[in-house]
Amino acid sequence: MDYIATQGAPKAIGPYSQAVRANGVLYTSGQISLDPQTGELVPGDFAAQANRVFDNLAAVLKEAGSGFDRVMKATVYVTDLANFQTLNTIYAERFGNHRPARTTVQVPALPKGSLLEIDLIALT
Repeated sequence: MDYIATQGAPKAIGPYSQAVRANGVLYTSGQISLDPQTGELVPGDFAAQANRVFDNLAAVLKEAGSGFDRVMKATVYVTDLANFQTLNTIYAERFGNHRPARTTVQVPALPKGSLLEIDLIALT
């Protein structure tokens, strides 16, 4: 097992790793819409935050030698399911024709006030 860390994604804000790789499988920690340079939430609406989350995940996947085309499962947490269609549009842009399994749930709150958080399981 090895730990994945990249400066292209925010540093962990707690006692965890950005991702862990074991036996060819990558498990990412949940990414929220933090700018990796400032450690602060990106300004803007749900779409701006979602794009930052996917940028953060892309950086972690790349560091591990993977990509969105190797994702097997995504878990998405949103604070308002009214953003579901916007999520689907951005999600489809990032994954293209690849269709991993996915769970999406509404939660009352996320760290630092983020509007969404996503974690992935991917092959490396």
